[in-house]
Amino acid sequence: MHRRYLFGWLGTKRLFSRNKIAKLMFASALALAMTSAITGCDKLYDLGIGYNQGHAPEQPIPYDHSVHVGVNKIQCQYCHNQVERAKTANIPALSTCMNCHLTVKTDSPYIQKIREAYDKGQGIEWTRVHMLPDHVKFNHSAHVGRGVNCQTCHGPIETMKKVEQFSTLSMGWCVNCHRQPENKAPLNCTTCHN
Repeated sequence: MHRRYLFGWLGTKRLFSRNKIAKLMFASALALAMTSAITGCDKLYDLGIGYNQGHAPEQPIPYDHSVHVGVNKIQCQYCHNQVERAKTANIPALSTCMNCHLTVKTDSPYIQKIREAYDKGQGIEWTRVHMLPDHVKFNHSAHVGRGVNCQTCHGPIETMKKVEQFSTLSMGWCVNCHRQPENKAPLNCTTCHN
């Protein structure tokens, strides 16, 4: 491409030289790094960058993990039964809920709502809690297959009355785990980025 049209997307033939663009990019990166250092990486979500630590949306039906996992000791994989063989952790099918709730707490208005949807062959539209940017891929089965337990990323889920995003799930947070020698995890960019 001819040099004078290199920055044509800016609306002029050559508003900035390559050197000035590089300096602007460096200054932006430095400002972000300084903000990160001052506020702490776990606080970047406050700046609107996309980290959602503490995100705990209302659900159409309250689901108490502290009862199901904490008290009743139901394993995560019982409900999220695709997590060992799929990239994503599935939302449990209503049939999974009804395995117990055909006979347990049938008088609860929430269970009755689940039962109605189940009988009609419908689902419940749950609100997503853990979100990653579109350019990031995460494979649950790869992590579960290596022995990473759910609490490593999701925190003390067995105590949560309402699920919230426990970790930042930021790139730095993930990379720090991958860097631990005992994890023997890949560090190349294409592991997580398309």
